[in-house]
Amino acid sequence: MFKPSRPVTEPDLFTYTDHFLGGPSAAVYGDPTAWHNQFHKHIKSRIDESIFEVLFDQRTGAPNASVSVLVSMMILKELFGWSDQQLFENCRFHMLVRRALGLMNIDDPVPVESTYYLFRKRMYAYQRTSGQDLMEHTFRGITTQQMRTFEVNGKQLRMDSKLFSSNIAWYSRYELIHRSLIAFCKHLDDSDFARFSAQQRDQLKALLDEKPSKVVYEQTKPELADRLQRIGVFIDTLLKTFSQHTHPAWELLKRVFDEQYSVEHQPEQTIVLRPKEQICSDSVQSPDDPDCAYRNKGNQQIKGYVANITETTADQPLNLISDVRVDKANTNDTTLLTPALQASEQVTGHTPERVYVDGAYQSPDHDQHWPDTDMVYTGIQGGTPRYEHTWQADTLMVTDTQTGQTYPANLVKKHKKSSNGKRWSIQPQQGRRIYFDEKAIRAAAIRRQMKQRPLAQRQARNNVEATIYHLFCKMTGGKSPYRGLTKQATMVFCKALGVNLHRIMKFEATNGLHSLFFTLKTRSYKICMGARMVLALHISTLITLIDHKPFCTLKYLQNGT
Repeated sequence: MFKPSRPVTEPDLFTYTDHFLGGPSAAVYGDPTAWHNQFHKHIKSRIDESIFEVLFDQRTGAPNASVSVLVSMMILKELFGWSDQQLFENCRFHMLVRRALGLMNIDDPVPVESTYYLFRKRMYAYQRTSGQDLMEHTFRGITTQQMRTFEVNGKQLRMDSKLFSSNIAWYSRYELIHRSLIAFCKHLDDSDFARFSAQQRDQLKALLDEKPSKVVYEQTKPELADRLQRIGVFIDTLLKTFSQHTHPAWELLKRVFDEQYSVEHQPEQTIVLRPKEQICSDSVQSPDDPDCAYRNKGNQQIKGYVANITETTADQPLNLISDVRVDKANTNDTTLLTPALQASEQVTGHTPERVYVDGAYQSPDHDQHWPDTDMVYTGIQGGTPRYEHTWQADTLMVTDTQTGQTYPANLVKKHKKSSNGKRWSIQPQQGRRIYFDEKAIRAAAIRRQMKQRPLAQRQARNNVEATIYHLFCKMTGGKSPYRGLTKQATMVFCKALGVNLHRIMKFEATNGLHSLFFTLKTRSYKICMGARMVLALHISTLITLIDHKPFCTLKYLQNGT
């Protein structure tokens, strides 16, 4: 049964934590600029618990644990890079963490492990069935409030994407098919095995006993292909025998079979192993994580996901991440731009007037969706072209930069499989005919425009790469500790909230320092050197006491003092 919780627990006369502290410890514990109080103020207290009501029974059951505490625990876990054990230890025994969660008394209970895991499980299950990501709604709700509180200007944005791997092993084709088959067989009971023939039982026993990695190492390519062929016939029979099976392992095996094999019916039904060229990049990469996809980008090969980060970039002291989207690794950047800008528009309350992105995002569709938005594309893919394109009336003129010759281009018939629009060609006096499509002409035009833009605009996108570094720097080898699209998205949303909090803390500390010195400067008297030394000593003491690595926000005060 859902029950909303209070932002903080009621102070108890005998167990109120403030009663046990004194001197510098009490000052640090109650310091409004310290990270734990800032976390409670800008994140924990801004969580809308009502959106999680759908996870609980409305009539029966005991009242739920505090949803805002559970969500805050998930954010803290990603913020500090804790393991689950470290998370619960800190939430139970670390006084600053408890203060961040709004647990004001020394004996306030923390949700137990089973409650925490059940809450996450319900979140993920709800996302799969409804398509609604509750952590995404939480991120947008918190960020929208932060944008309004600090009056962040969202008229200028920048974005970039990051590929990262799932927490899976790299399997060969044989290992993938073999492990998917074994995963399904593990869910069969004795009555299911009774439906196998003696030959099928022997074949299955042999598959269960072997190690797929060893088979790949020992077999030649023809032997391995023959082995895969026989396994394909066995899987086809298995899928037909248990066609009424509703277990997810059956659906996974069916998907793997459809992706790796084809069924030919002439002259008779035959199971044929598909050529590798016919297998899509979004095919199953591992039975442990069916959501992840494959992508080869430059020298980087990824079996995992892509995260697209959008943040404000106006000339202001505070800029925040306005949108996060996580999708399969083979998702094209061009498909991420429009949803990201629409979401940022809702969060910031401003229609983007200028957007800084790299060349991978450029597409003619964006000119139609965002006609009033200035798209600044940097780093257009490909080298500097030899040919320049200009329009004279309705004729495309092509200039060879090496010879200086200009040729009128003729419109030619496009390829059936081409998706780059119309095609033109020129015929130099010497050499073969040269073709140009709309994509190449558009890229050349964008390159010319970028050369004419100020240097500040051409470099404005670069800082989003620093944001991406802070989000993913704790990943070992660029690999996420999670599996599944929903869990990956939850992780990135939590990390983004942490980055925004760090920026808010830095902004408030800087503004507070400037305000202090402005007040002292306008007074009719001056602070004596002794008072300045005392002030520096107090600041140094605070830094020593609250020197927490992720939120070391007062170190720079020494220089200002």
